Amino acid sequence: MPIKVIIADDHKLFREGLSNLLTDAKNIEIISQAENGRQVLDQVRFKVPDVILMDIGMPILNGMETTLALRSDYPQIKVIALSMHADKTYVKGMIEAGAWGYLMKNCTYDQLVDAINQVYSGKKYLGADAAEVIIQDYLDHETRGISKPAELTERESEILKLLAEGQSIREIADKLFISIKTVGTHKQNIFDKLGFENTAQLVKYALKNGIISF
Repeated sequence: MPIKVIIADDHKLFREGLSNLLTDAKNIEIISQAENGRQVLDQVRFKVPDVILMDIGMPILNGMETTLALRSDYPQIKVIALSMHADKTYVKGMIEAGAWGYLMKNCTYDQLVDAINQVYSGKKYLGADAAEVIIQDYLDHETRGISKPAELTERESEILKLLAEGQSIREIADKLFISIKTVGTHKQNIFDKLGFENTAQLVKYALKNGIISF
């Protein structure tokens, strides 16, 4: 049976190019494409893939948020992050969210096919750039949990929920009739109080504590 794959990326040309490229792989079948995280979650209800090639910077629900939701509801699905960036925020965020692999978008065809096969068989796969980040930073802090939460104000709790739902700072400012700067200050206070380093940790906290649900 071929490995069933969903390609999730907000750039149509990239999705279609990747799909055409992978048609040469005899053991891989592209079952669908998605342009945002919400579409991914909708599609897996009807077609459960083995592997998802996940862009990180998608609208509505980004790659980290979508991966977190999948890990909760579809733990059997293996996510491979595809990104133009290999900095700590992206790599750690996706690994902590539950991704099984991380590749740069300029990887070779052989690397991509190898990654799909490796994660399908239950093994982690990191491209060289991502592996370097992991070695230098992530493994030293892998078991570190989020620090004990400090008490949030009512406004901070409200903004935390909206951030976890995927709303932007501008959208939150418009919704609450406050300035973008004020929302940014509240966001920083939330991150400082709860020990978050990235949005993935915020979403994970919100899911764990019943603040949001998918």
